[in-house]
Amino acid sequence: MKAPMGDAGNSHLNLDPQIFGESFDREPFGFTHNLSGLDLFQNDSLRALADKYHDHKKDYYVGAGAPEPGVKFYSVKHVDYKPADALDNMEKGSYRVLMKRPENHDKRFRALLDELFQQVVDLRGGLGDERVVRLESAIFVSSAATTTPFHFDPEIAFFCQIAGDKIYHVYSPRAVTEAEMEQFYIRGVVDIAQVDLAGRDPKLEHVFNLKAGKGLHQPQNAPHWVETRGDRSISFSFVFETTATRAKGRTRSFNHVARKLGLKPTAPGATPVLDTVKASAMRVVIPARKVAGKAARKVAGK
Repeated sequence: MKAPMGDAGNSHLNLDPQIFGESFDREPFGFTHNLSGLDLFQNDSLRALADKYHDHKKDYYVGAGAPEPGVKFYSVKHVDYKPADALDNMEKGSYRVLMKRPENHDKRFRALLDELFQQVVDLRGGLGDERVVRLESAIFVSSAATTTPFHFDPEIAFFCQIAGDKIYHVYSPRAVTEAEMEQFYIRGVVDIAQVDLAGRDPKLEHVFNLKAGKGLHQPQNAPHWVETRGDRSISFSFVFETTATRAKGRTRSFNHVARKLGLKPTAPGATPVLDTVKASAMRVVIPARKVAGKAARKVAGK
């Protein structure tokens, strides 16, 4: 790592305005950053942070590496380690440590998250009518030669490599069909979604060879798998959802129910007024399937 930089207020993502404007939340793209030199990513700081997770089971995950990228995500063995234990034993096995929401455990990460997100908002030209409904970060520490299985996430992400080498295979969101996405959004939870790696269009794959100081933008629903190389890897990401992205998710959950009824729903964005009707229907507290089924028939004239 570089010499410690200290203040999170000095941190920045080097995002090309033109590429950002053309590709944000549509296609993956790479960038550089200066986060690797921050004090809070030094080994002693990360070890101290890991100790704070001891009694917060919902804020961390420790798993083994996957045998290959196409296996089911949750079939990979869970490791009965606390984050600090796993960090102490990284070189003795194949481990993947995820420390969620470090901003809730160390105020320096709150400052970092706010600083980086503001840079993204500024490049977007503000949020307009959208409101942020979820903004959080995560730290990934992985042993050498470790694989994370193929999956996609329901959030917009910016991923920064802090130390070590990592190969990040990420596909355009276009690689996932609407029917595949709909099955995930009907659940109405924030979680990873499993899709098959086999059969994805190789022309839609972006491969990023990451090392300290490099990063990538991952659009919502962009499927990906990751492999570390010869050394321990440290990565940092931040993700967010807005009222607009959540509404699009509810539209997809509506479409899932409509498709089950034999209808052929339009994809989000094709008919904005209809999207609003669909998203509103899924807000109702009573069982979503019954609500969406009745609303789908009404919208379809049945």
